[in-house]
Amino acid sequence: MHVHILGICGTFMGGIALLARANGHRVTGQDANVYPPMSTQLEDQGIELIQGFDSQEIKQLSPDVIIIGNALSRGNSAVEYVLEHNLHYTSGAQWLAENILQNRWVLAVAGTHGKTTTSSMLVWILEYAGLNPGFLIGGVPENFGVSARNGEQPFFVVEADEYDTAFFDKRSKFVHYHPRTVILNNLEFDHADIFDNLDAIKKQFHHLIRTVPGNGLIIYPQEDTSLKDVLSMGCWSNLEHYTQNLNMDGWSVSLLSVDGSSFEVFFNGVSQGIVEWDLVGLHNVNNAVFAISAARHSGVPVKYAIEALSTFKNVKRRMEVKGISNGITVYDDFAHHPTAIATTIDGLRRKVGNKQRIIAILEPRSNTMKMQVHNQTLPDSLNLADEVFLYLPDEYADKFDDMLELLGSKGHVYNDIENLKSAIVAEAKSTDHLLVMSNGGFCGIHQKLLDSL
Repeated sequence: MHVHILGICGTFMGGIALLARANGHRVTGQDANVYPPMSTQLEDQGIELIQGFDSQEIKQLSPDVIIIGNALSRGNSAVEYVLEHNLHYTSGAQWLAENILQNRWVLAVAGTHGKTTTSSMLVWILEYAGLNPGFLIGGVPENFGVSARNGEQPFFVVEADEYDTAFFDKRSKFVHYHPRTVILNNLEFDHADIFDNLDAIKKQFHHLIRTVPGNGLIIYPQEDTSLKDVLSMGCWSNLEHYTQNLNMDGWSVSLLSVDGSSFEVFFNGVSQGIVEWDLVGLHNVNNAVFAISAARHSGVPVKYAIEALSTFKNVKRRMEVKGISNGITVYDDFAHHPTAIATTIDGLRRKVGNKQRIIAILEPRSNTMKMQVHNQTLPDSLNLADEVFLYLPDEYADKFDDMLELLGSKGHVYNDIENLKSAIVAEAKSTDHLLVMSNGGFCGIHQKLLDSL
């Protein structure tokens, strides 16, 4: 079968492409404004990528089915061609459910933050235990080098996104997956372009809970009031929780190092072992506990999960060191929400201490940020950075005026990428840490900085 994917370079759709190819299908795709790591992953896998959405490409290829990504909408020339010619089309989530997830033990990782990292941890634990799981993750785990694979029966780990499925299916993607094990990392307001408020997101999360069988397991943080609200709407499955209180039942931890690189794991007050790894940040400690719990549900003893995490290599674009030049370290991070930004900077601060400077370099390009939803909370999320450089192209620079006022003297704004690079290079000193944060390619600024430094 010939599968053609519109929007193939999205992290989710790129994974769909790998799975379809591994199942013996011919796979082609179209996209615009492509950037690594997904574009390079597709090239490495020999998948044909066509730039742009020219409808004539579909006519010439004549595929059997067209998978349409949720970034595409009515008015797109390729979409209009598909509809006008009554071609067979579906969404990525629906194709995954019908072609890959049938008869699998699905482990889904949902939540506002940490989905990619937690999914990657969970996959690595199952791999370490010899279970050869399948997976589809919205990033590239460095332990595997690809974002998706079929694996062997029965286990399949999927990053379960609450974003809508497609222009023709406005349900959250995760309602298609029918998981047996569910991690709910956290829940905050996000995706203001499709959700009116937090209650609307809670409703979608409860739709997910409705699909979990009675003998399934839902894992959640005890202190998250939004997730408690979701569970109070009705729950028919087993529950395990993670708590910040060592004296309560459930999962908990005791930090053995301030940066989270060493911590002891407890379940119902009983020590399960010590994790010592290369990651930092309390958010990654939390992610690890969720992954340990989910792996335990699928039969992996906790001691093996702890051993596995000691060799976990994280995910590309999650505090990924892109290079060190003249004693200045450049990082790439996907952080695109105030909470994610704050926890990322906090983790780095705990690692480097207060004597070394952190220069935060942010491209606030998510739809929610550009809608000014986070303008009052973004400045606080950047508090632990010594200097903040913002890239604000002219088309939306004025949307962040109130945020800039709150940042004060530490905030620096540029609307030209070369001028931004030059200003950062002029500011940076040996032992500084340049933390680049964006959910896009950021015009390749990481390498531009390293080349200039």
